[in-house]
Amino acid sequence: MFVDKVDIYVKAGDGGNGLVAYRREKYVPNGGPAGGDGGRGADVVFEVDEGLRTLMDFRYQRHFKAHRGENGMPKSMHGKSRQAMLVRVPPGTSIIDKATGEVTADLTEHGQRAIIARGGRGGRGNARFATPANPAPEIAENGEPGQEKELTLELKLLADAGLVGFPSVGKSTLLSVVSAAKPKIADYHFTTLVPNLGVVESGDGRSFVMADLPGLIEGAHSGVGLGHQFLRHIERTRVLIHVIDMSGIEGRDPYEDYLTINAELEQYNLRLMERPQLIVANKMDLPDAEEHLELFREQVGEDVAIFPISAVTKQGLEPLLRAAVDKIESTPEFPLHEEDQDQRVVYKYTKKDEPFIIEKEDDGTFTITGHEIETLFKMTNFDRHDSVQRFSKKMRRMGIDDALRNLGAEDGDTVRILEYEFEFID
Repeated sequence: MFVDKVDIYVKAGDGGNGLVAYRREKYVPNGGPAGGDGGRGADVVFEVDEGLRTLMDFRYQRHFKAHRGENGMPKSMHGKSRQAMLVRVPPGTSIIDKATGEVTADLTEHGQRAIIARGGRGGRGNARFATPANPAPEIAENGEPGQEKELTLELKLLADAGLVGFPSVGKSTLLSVVSAAKPKIADYHFTTLVPNLGVVESGDGRSFVMADLPGLIEGAHSGVGLGHQFLRHIERTRVLIHVIDMSGIEGRDPYEDYLTINAELEQYNLRLMERPQLIVANKMDLPDAEEHLELFREQVGEDVAIFPISAVTKQGLEPLLRAAVDKIESTPEFPLHEEDQDQRVVYKYTKKDEPFIIEKEDDGTFTITGHEIETLFKMTNFDRHDSVQRFSKKMRRMGIDDALRNLGAEDGDTVRILEYEFEFID
């Protein structure tokens, strides 16, 4: 089964917890703090494996959770940091953050890697909190939570040339006779439901990869038929081979087909019109094909190169393949995303996220949210009195106490952070 789009969940490893410990050695009656730091959690790293061709494996495993760092140990020994968790994907995989819709990474070359979720740092042990005023602190941090994300993986095939055209114009037949590929061929529409790849020899020692893609119909740019499933794969091709049924055997006008396909490409992604096209007039072995070709030449103009062929009888294939490989060699790769074109470094001011947001619920509860305060909360060990005091001081320094008073919080009111509730004491 060919799978080219899946949704998955990834969770990087949390940092290991810091330790509260003291030196316990003979002849050292008042040993100082000796709690070690926790190790860093494992990152989630995606790596390209050229041996993979589809995203099929992700149909059976959609959750990826990396190992957390090792906890700190006595004698100021740090816990081990974990090795990255490798997730292998086929070449041509785009990784999209579902929350923001942004492309996190675009992986195309074998061995290429991208860190998709970063592991949390290890919590500090009490040896890191010793001061002259407090030489024996009972403070240790929990590990920082690792990043977690919901992602969409999209596979866009890496082909030099892509066959485009209406259903049943002979794209699969053409691929089958110029390569060793064995696509399904039948006399009904949408015989090809998934992309097929084949390596094509041009006859002069050169070769290229050709993709036979599911047929387009009107409205494909908005998802009609196999629209989006087809169109995403054509984004990476250098050259489009536009196959047209010149026999008109199904009652369609070849010129109207030509205009409709180009309109769908343009509406899906305007940059697809920058791709060079080779116009292939197929089924020239059928009656009326020559008359239709003469009319088609008049309609498109003399400047447009047209290659009359018959995929069934293999007529006219050699000039087409040589022209295709010439065009591929003279055409640079197109960047998949607009931002790839501009490599300048631009310094842009971005507003820092609010450290906390307080909302008063209908039941009178004050809910505190925000990445900074939630991370601080998760890294606080509430089993230690000194750690709780440190958390309270940090909240006051952040201005949370004053913000609660300004919103009308009084003694005994409930304050909620994540799923935990506390009592506000003024």
